[in-house]
Amino acid sequence: MREVEVKYQVRDTEALLLALKRRGIELGAPVHQDDQAYAPQGWSYGDPKLGVSFVRLRTVDDCHSFTLKRPAENALSCDEYETAVADRVQMHHAIEAMGFAPTVRIAKMRRTATVDDVSLCVDEVDGIGAFLELERMVPDHVSGEAVQAELAGFVASLGIRLVGACRARVSLTARRAGGGSRGQQASDDDLGRFAGDVVVDDRPSGGGQFVRRCDTGRPRRCRRCGGSGCMCRAGGRGLVTVPDHRSG
Repeated sequence: MREVEVKYQVRDTEALLLALKRRGIELGAPVHQDDQAYAPQGWSYGDPKLGVSFVRLRTVDDCHSFTLKRPAENALSCDEYETAVADRVQMHHAIEAMGFAPTVRIAKMRRTATVDDVSLCVDEVDGIGAFLELERMVPDHVSGEAVQAELAGFVASLGIRLVGACRARVSLTARRAGGGSRGQQASDDDLGRFAGDVVVDDRPSGGGQFVRRCDTGRPRRCRRCGGSGCMCRAGGRGLVTVPDHRSG
């Protein structure tokens, strides 16, 4: 089985909730999730993701789980394996011993609903904003991209303004692994959270330019336009102005 997703940044949470209610979709009570993401040692942001395994530790109400995702068709269409974990700390050390390194730690409040065979999630990330995520589990032979198109069609039918993850940098709250201490703020790239790049936040600046606020590290070359964007890993902060290629 594979997990297939679409993700969106929500500009107006109330409008989203009203649109869902008009469709008879009621979200459950908020649940706090504490996620630690890991990537293979030696893998760097901007490297290919297809066929690469990424793992996550998640805690919800003192219950822990381990998840492995391996992007198949794209970073939001993944082979997925998940199991419960008794001891998060020991599992963290085991993951490192297996050759993975921690990347970001993400804390959020999640409300969910089920629409047929689709899991619909509305996330509130501390100090960042709201995000909509739709997930469906499909057999390996089913086209993930076709499922993503179907899910995107459902989202479009809600008739509200959302920013697709492929068109906007999705901000996330990141914490350093170990000890649970809060670290820098990070952002997700076009295609998925723990399987994606932790990069930047875009702000228009006019004149065919936009400003990327680099919250987590060193500048790297933008994969889409070849300009000096910010593809970040760890370290300081800064502002970089690069050509506005967002409409391309």
